This record gives sequence, C-alpha cells and structure tokens, in this order.
Amino acid sequence: MTSGGPLVDHRASREWVDTAIRLIEADATRSADTHLVRFPLPEWSRFVGADGEPTAIDLYLKDESTHITGSLKHRLARSLFLYALCNGWITQTTPVIEASSGSTAVSEAYFAALIGVPFVAVMPRSTSTAKVALIERQGGRCHFVDSPSEVYTAAAALAEELGGHFIDQFTMAERATDWRGNNNIAESIYQQLSLERHPIPTWVVVGAGTGGTSATIGRYIRYRRHPTWLCVVDPENSVFHPAYATGDGTVTSAIGSKIEGIGRPRVEPSFVSQVIDAMLRVPDAASVATARLVSDHLGRRVGGSTGTNVWGAFAVIADMLAAGTGGSVVTLLCDGGDRYGDTYFDDEWVAGCGWSLDESRAVLDDFWTHGRWPA
Repeated sequence: MTSGGPLVDHRASREWVDTAIRLIEADATRSADTHLVRFPLPEWSRFVGADGEPTAIDLYLKDESTHITGSLKHRLARSLFLYALCNGWITQTTPVIEASSGSTAVSEAYFAALIGVPFVAVMPRSTSTAKVALIERQGGRCHFVDSPSEVYTAAAALAEELGGHFIDQFTMAERATDWRGNNNIAESIYQQLSLERHPIPTWVVVGAGTGGTSATIGRYIRYRRHPTWLCVVDPENSVFHPAYATGDGTVTSAIGSKIEGIGRPRVEPSFVSQVIDAMLRVPDAASVATARLVSDHLGRRVGGSTGTNVWGAFAVIADMLAAGTGGSVVTLLCDGGDRYGDTYFDDEWVAGCGWSLDESRAVLDDFWTHGRWPA
C-alpha cells in the first residue's frame, strides 16, 4: 500500500495574497468615504404636498470624484482586484489585463501598482493621448488594437500569451461587489442620509457602464426592503435602454457612446435589468448641457456622465413635484470635468459632434424656473 504520493503544497502563496489584500483594504481605510453633496434646488422645491402638509424635495450627489484615482471606477477596480485575489486568480507573478481605455483602467493600474503586479490596458488605437498618459502615470502599460470591437478578444488573448489574468470588468462587475453591505456605494448612501429630512430616498438615479453599480444598488434596495425606486439613465447609441424596453438582450449598436464611462454597444453580462424600476434615454446634448449647469452651480467642472445622471434626476424630481410628493433623490457625481476641457466644455468640439445645446438648455431653464419637465 502506498501513501498516494507526495503532498502538493501551495500554502506559501497565501502570504503574498494576504499582504496584497491588506494593502488594498488599508488604502480603502485611508481614503474613508466619498461625500454626499446636497445640490441646492430652487424655491419651488419647498411646497405644500398632496396631503396638505409642508414638504420638500432634496437632491444629493454622491461625489465619486474624490477617490484617489478620480472617479466612480475606483470602487469597481478595488472590488475586482479583491475578488480576483480571493479566487486565486491573481498571484505575485500574475500580469493583470483589462479591456478599457477609460477610468476603469486608470483605477486598475493604481491597484496593480499598489500590490506590485504588471497591468496592461487593451484599448483602441484612437484613444486620446491624455487617457493613455493617465494610465501610464499609474504604472500601467497600454496595448493598442485597430478597432474597438477587438478589445475583448485581444485582452483575453494577451492574458493567455502572458500567463496573466483578464480581469474583465464587463463580466465581473456585478458579482465582484458585495451588494449586501461591506461599505458598498448603496450602503454608504443610506448611512449618509440617515440624519437628513428624507433619510430614505424616493429615487436613486445612475447610469450604466458595466451595469455593476445599478446591480449593486438595485439588489441592496431589495435586500433592505427600502421603498426606493431605481432609475437607470442611458445615453444615445447605447443598447441598455432598448434592451430593457424590449427584453431583447442580444441587441447591439455599431456606434459607440460619446458620453464617457456609460453606455455600451452590447448588453454586458453585468447588466441586471430585473433590479431596475425605470429607464430613461438621455440625448448626448442634454448630458453636456446638464454637466455645464451642474458645474456652474458647484463651482467646479463635472464629467458628461454626471450630466446624464442629473438630467434623469431632474426628470424624476419634476414628476414628484407634479404629484405633490416630497422626498429625496440621489444620483452620482461620477468624475471631475477637468479631463474633459477639450471635449464637453469646448464649444468647437461640441459643434463638431453635430450637437446644439439650445433645446436642452431651454428644458433646463424651464425646469429651474418652474420645476416642469417635457412629457
């Protein structure tokens, strides 16, 4: 009788994983949480409700631009790295590969450098030099492909070639985040509202990029049995809205979204439509016009996806006002607008996209003056 062979022992790798997780959690502890900013609404937001009692509508922006890498994607990147480490997919010698040319890649490059592993972002060759510089500044390397449609397959192939891990935000986003708690963005919102006039929001409004944020918030709302509705806003040329409206998850678009960080040409695996209560499509010109309005009121620039979010928040606020219902509405300030100085805040660039902001500005002016919204 034999013993069955020698023991195959991989315990030595656990020490590095333990250290990597500690470094990421220490980073989260140092950065505390992002602010919940109260956005001032006009006088019409305070009124006598349908029940005859004085009430008000309050709007809050969860300011994700204060993360160390400057955007909402910092949360996602942290969750993706923790998920991959705890599953044993990233080890001390594992290169991490992602299909992204935007904020996710910037944040993932940061976490890769934090734990000491190489990071490669696969992106179209047309990606702006400013984005490339942000990723490289965080220690990442950029791998270019000719067409945006090639990034997924190229990232998977590169991971196989390098013996690395394709971290795959568009598949893993909804499962990497603990939606039940653990200081996810939903839990943070409700905790920060706890002493406000309306501590349980009537609406939470978010955009969909991977779908991970809307899945996390929607699941948390149901898990905690909160009487909160979730509205997801979607920019032009994104397929999430038509997929939600028709129930067809195979719909695709040949044109990419021009509102960075949200909107996709295919329905991503992390998009969980069943936890969404309503969806609204937002014209690109409206996103830009609203980003500029929010920037004026805050005294600092915000990105285009924040404009998309706030346009949706204004729409649900107008509905609440028309119904004589008070309450709070929460949406996300996804990132700062300084990185968009040569795009959304440049009149020539906007005109080159074929956008006129006049119609959207008229809608915003009417909302700001009277609290009305187009049918």
